[in-house]
Amino acid sequence: MKRPLIIFCLLSVVAAAAYFSFSHWAIRHETLTFFDESRGRPVAIDLAVRRDAEMKAEAGMVTLPVAVVSHGNTVKNTEYSFLANVLAARGYLVASIQHDLPDDKPLMTVAGSLYVGRLAVYERGEKNIFFALNELKKLEPNADYDHLTLVGHSNGGDISMFFAQQHPEMVRRVVTLDNLRVPFVTSGFAKILSFRSKDPQFKTDPGVLPDPKTAKEAGIEIIDTGAQHTEMSDRGPDSVKARIQSTLDKFLSDEGSSKLQPLDVQKDIKRMYNDPRAMGP
Repeated sequence: MKRPLIIFCLLSVVAAAAYFSFSHWAIRHETLTFFDESRGRPVAIDLAVRRDAEMKAEAGMVTLPVAVVSHGNTVKNTEYSFLANVLAARGYLVASIQHDLPDDKPLMTVAGSLYVGRLAVYERGEKNIFFALNELKKLEPNADYDHLTLVGHSNGGDISMFFAQQHPEMVRRVVTLDNLRVPFVTSGFAKILSFRSKDPQFKTDPGVLPDPKTAKEAGIEIIDTGAQHTEMSDRGPDSVKARIQSTLDKFLSDEGSSKLQPLDVQKDIKRMYNDPRAMGP
């Protein structure tokens, strides 16, 4: 019994190493900064895309699905590569947007007001997303900007959920990591996955999370991670990030809510090991 177990463990380690190496070798990252003249503010984007998927899109062979990643308060847009790489590995064009600037006012928490005083922040995030996508269309025209996957941590998760509320026709998936303020969309128009923390310092506002019955009817999947709120970025421990990556990858593999088919990274990894020349030099 020990021998098969040892072999299985070794294969798991090899597969994990292969995935890590493949992601870093095959995915192109680029930092772009655009200037929104109408608002007088720069909007920076950390772009992630599979090199082979991008080449196929440029040749008109495929249309890239688009994912938008929104960061948490005081966390940079570049600190979610563990999420961007999973998305990009499946063929997505990933735009991680920097929503906050150093001279922006700090987040407010005003009891009793709409979204505890953060409506202006969510509206600014909404405008950032539209502006970023319009600029990306000029650089990456062969992508589907009308059917988005939105991913966000904390305040970025609230921005994602707010955008989905305002523009349901544009959103196919929403993935949040411990968003605390904006109530979940329960109309069932998009598939929703939410990772929740176990952190007494960051409590979800009443009415944000749907009850289990409503969540099931709306196709909302809620995952209790047991992690701290601040661990849901690149700053978190590898064990937390690995669990989130695995669940996110499984969620993306279900194409029931989208006609777009992602590239199969696991198939490419196997092909790479069977014939290294197949992946190029």
